[in-house]
Amino acid sequence: MRGYRKVLIAVDGSLDVVKQGIRMAQDEKTWITVLKVIPANEGDLNLTGIRNIEDVLDSNAMKTLAEVRRTADEEGALIRTRLEEGEPSEKIVEVASAERCDVIILGAKKKKNWFERIFGDQVIEKVLRQAPCPVFVVGA
Repeated sequence: MRGYRKVLIAVDGSLDVVKQGIRMAQDEKTWITVLKVIPANEGDLNLTGIRNIEDVLDSNAMKTLAEVRRTADEEGALIRTRLEEGEPSEKIVEVASAERCDVIILGAKKKKNWFERIFGDQVIEKVLRQAPCPVFVVGA
């Protein structure tokens, strides 16, 4: 990845995109930001019987970001993590613009059935249309 100084890796749950993104970005000394977007809380929550309220409120995002940090340590990469709340495609584009990223790396899950192949991934499509920089989509 020649010429990219600031890389944004958007995580949707799979750590494969983080590993691939870090490997792509480590060719040169780049700033790597890993972003996890959680949905906005709309309305009341039923917390009856919940042992760890934080897991419910942040959609296990803190656990995911801890796994991302472990993965980065294993790969020997220095990263910065961000947790944002809102609509994923909007937040990805917003963070990429705010941080003046040179590239966005997203993961695409392999489609299992014909319905998923036809309708695809709305987040990736929206980011591709609105991104302020090039977007790499890697298979997860």
